[in-house]
Amino acid sequence: MKKDIHPDNYRMVAFKDMSNEDVFLTRSTVNTKETIDVDGVAYPLVKVEISRTSHPYYTGKTKLVDTAGRIDKFKTKYAKFKK
Repeated sequence: MKKDIHPDNYRMVAFKDMSNEDVFLTRSTVNTKETIDVDGVAYPLVKVEISRTSHPYYTGKTKLVDTAGRIDKFKTKYAKFKK
């Protein structure tokens, strides 16, 4: 293995799923300016739109997460073709 190619600033980081408010901790080198308090300890916070707790592949359920209003835009755009 090559030396000095891997980062050495791994630390515990909180990832928050914005669709269901689930928070999980893992080691990462990601840079972030926000923090969150989990069990009395402050961790750097990374917000994600979908994670293992909300993705249909992992949950086995078809759950629609529309964060940008794309479905409403589609429906209004194609409402004129409705019979």
